[in-house]
Amino acid sequence: MHLESLNVFLLVGTGLMFIGLLLGTLSARFGVPSLLVFLVVGMVAGEDGLGGIQFDDFSLAYVVSNIALAVILLDGGLRTRLSTFRLGLKPALSLATLGVALSAGLVGAFATWLIGVDWRLGLLLGGIIGSTDAAAVFNVVKGAGVTLNERVASTLEIESGLNDPMAIFITLMLVGVLVNPEVGFGWQMLITLVQQFGLGVLMGLTLGALLSEILLRVRSNEGLHALLLCSGGAMVFATTNLAGGSGFLAIYLAGLVAGNRRGGTGDNVLRSMDSMAWLAQSGMFLMLGLLVTPSELGKSLVDALLVAVFLMLVARPIAVWASLLPFRFTWREELFIAWTGLRGAVPIVLAVFPLLAGVSQTRLLFDITLVVVLISLLTQGGSLRWMARRLKVSVPTTTPPKQMVPLAASGDRYVMQFEVDAGAKAEGQRLGAITTPRITPLLIIRNQEFRNLAEDPVIQAGDLVTWLAPLAEKDYLSDMCHRLSKDEKRYYGEFFLRGSVPVDQLVAVYGMEEADPALEGLTVEALFERHFGQQVVVGDTIRLSGLKLRARTVEKGRAILVGIKLPK
Repeated sequence: MHLESLNVFLLVGTGLMFIGLLLGTLSARFGVPSLLVFLVVGMVAGEDGLGGIQFDDFSLAYVVSNIALAVILLDGGLRTRLSTFRLGLKPALSLATLGVALSAGLVGAFATWLIGVDWRLGLLLGGIIGSTDAAAVFNVVKGAGVTLNERVASTLEIESGLNDPMAIFITLMLVGVLVNPEVGFGWQMLITLVQQFGLGVLMGLTLGALLSEILLRVRSNEGLHALLLCSGGAMVFATTNLAGGSGFLAIYLAGLVAGNRRGGTGDNVLRSMDSMAWLAQSGMFLMLGLLVTPSELGKSLVDALLVAVFLMLVARPIAVWASLLPFRFTWREELFIAWTGLRGAVPIVLAVFPLLAGVSQTRLLFDITLVVVLISLLTQGGSLRWMARRLKVSVPTTTPPKQMVPLAASGDRYVMQFEVDAGAKAEGQRLGAITTPRITPLLIIRNQEFRNLAEDPVIQAGDLVTWLAPLAEKDYLSDMCHRLSKDEKRYYGEFFLRGSVPVDQLVAVYGMEEADPALEGLTVEALFERHFGQQVVVGDTIRLSGLKLRARTVEKGRAILVGIKLPK
């Protein structure tokens, strides 16, 4: 009988996972986030759905969700490049602290007025849904089919990795006050917040460096390496939590260190980690879906919908605007970041805290949180691709090389092979005419024969040309060897130039009006630096003498290649 029960359990569990994954692969075609699909599959299988499965073990859900979130944050940290982290750290930190506090306060005040509950319960709801969710942000941004400009993408991803300590602090503080009303808001609360952030950062960086050093000295295949990363990351997570710090922050930073230390993590390891992250987030959302009782949600549906609308259209935009005031974001970028404040598993897990503590009326908060998450994933997640294009924060992807391999012990140099398209800029030009000091041609294969590079051959359509070049030159070589797509022409224009070109020379050739005398002696690269500092990203735009200049390739915050759009 026990064996039969085990088989039934396996059949139901794996069947739900299979259905969720199968529908998740199809959801991208309709613009629906796959996480929403897993949540809905769990709800359909639950006690009010077709499956009739009764599941209300909040303790088990809390434990499993914490483990799953740890794996997802580790995977997110591994994929975050240190250059991206430097670019987005300050604005993301502002959003993760001030932004979460403002969102929580505004939602708390609104919920207190709307529902008529104690102000502490209202503020508790604000704290629970005040932070964005790493699983939702990583999954939806990756699955949206658009490439966001680096300033926006890095800010969103890093914010979702850093904002858990503030949300957890607000939630635990208010749970403590509700359980023991004699406890006041004193220095002890502030010390707890500093401890969460401080120990999370310290232990994440220290233990992450130790873990990466150990793994660098261990020879293992990709699958085993990924398992070692996950188990080591879980140890970092648990150790930091036991010490009183934020385990979520620590494991994200541990992944960041491991992913960037001495060459980082290979593509094969990342693919293995991707599978583990998918397993973690799909299993977590399926189980959270089983916790949902749709018939119970109806009692608070109207209030929940109003809270969700207020959060998305009022609280989050105000919090983003205030948090990003000191930084160089355009209004379009701020609006997109405000709209992409995705809620997911983290608010649901936080909503379990007061339930486990026995705080009265917290089932109402749990139900409202579930509705807010569903609305966020459906409306914000489902419209992310459309919003990115509408607000012009997405950039068209460049045609990649046929092959690209990093050259060992050569710094940032790669061996890149391109096939020359008919009608590409390189067609009909001699090899030397398109070669720059930073690019070294290695070989040309034409009709399965090697051409003599010493003769400076004329490049023809169909040639396979291999170069040794820094990663920053990939876009230049792609533009020379491939015909630009319609999206690229519309976005960058059909012409491009080096950032080292003087502004005076550019205006003399293309300008429709005289340049400002204050720009005399500046290069295009220096012009972008004047507008954006040393944090230029692909897609940053400047209007000059009737021309529209848009950063095409960026290296260490400098515009290396710039597209030109002429006036119509």
